[in-house]
Amino acid sequence: MKICKTQCGLAREPLRSPFGFKGGYINELWHPAVKLIDDDGATGVGCGVQSVLWSDAEVFQRYYSSGGNSMMLTITARALEMAKNIEWKTPVELLDALLPELYDYAQKVCALDHLRLTFVLNALVPVDNAAWMLYARRNKITSFDALVPSEYRAALSERHQFLASVPLITYALDDTAIRTLAAQGYPMFKIKLGADPAGNGDRQAMLEWDKQRLSQIHAILSQVRTPYTVSGKAAYYLDANGRYDSRDRLMNLLDHAEKIGALDQILVLEEPFPEENHLNVADLPVSVAADESAHSDHDTLIRIGDGYKAVAIKAIAKTMSMSLK
Repeated sequence: MKICKTQCGLAREPLRSPFGFKGGYINELWHPAVKLIDDDGATGVGCGVQSVLWSDAEVFQRYYSSGGNSMMLTITARALEMAKNIEWKTPVELLDALLPELYDYAQKVCALDHLRLTFVLNALVPVDNAAWMLYARRNKITSFDALVPSEYRAALSERHQFLASVPLITYALDDTAIRTLAAQGYPMFKIKLGADPAGNGDRQAMLEWDKQRLSQIHAILSQVRTPYTVSGKAAYYLDANGRYDSRDRLMNLLDHAEKIGALDQILVLEEPFPEENHLNVADLPVSVAADESAHSDHDTLIRIGDGYKAVAIKAIAKTMSMSLK
């Protein structure tokens, strides 16, 4: 296939309240939408959600929300122009062809030599989604199972009986809102850690805030009973977004969790360390998952070697093509 024409649009969505994670807050989301038209006139439309703070916190800190979002949208637009010069059979091939040159371009746009790959992948999500829609139309594919290329089908062969809806407890969610969630029957709760209470990057203050916050939340959620876990208690999904700088500091948090009786309810701890930190986590008392640091299939293999036992695979943030890989 070859793309002959592209279009790009944007919707900006203000949030009802600030969304706190990764030591910062966002107040709006940018939603890009693109259309791809191929040489036979077939079309594919794809939407995305930009998340600058999640994908590269340094870009967010340097250029703030609007500046970072503008840069990501610029990268999306550049990808659309590049895609017109590429012949491809599957969206995975298109992604592989776009990514190296687009990453170099993005480094220049953001003036960052060490720009995180996830920032570029986030920018590619609407392009990749549109490519999958175009691929499906060109090949008369009408189901997701048929859409998945044969080399990836074995990895997606499991058929689960249930999916868990997991509400997110951000920094600003108060006791009343948490109690409301607790009363609604959720079996698992995702809890954001790693706050910067004074806004000065003090990691010890972060740790103390996280300990107090975990105690506050556990005091409410420890009363929840559910038929969907072995223990009958609610499961906790802790997300530190790479904010912990040492094993000792992380163990201090986990020791506190054990002290208050919350440790056995922690199903997974996501991304405790920055991606450049390759401490082995296999012997920690909880299962540790990679998220931001698992940019690609290559990075995922490195994290497996570091003892990580799970990966948060987010097609909405890293493209479906890279998620399949």
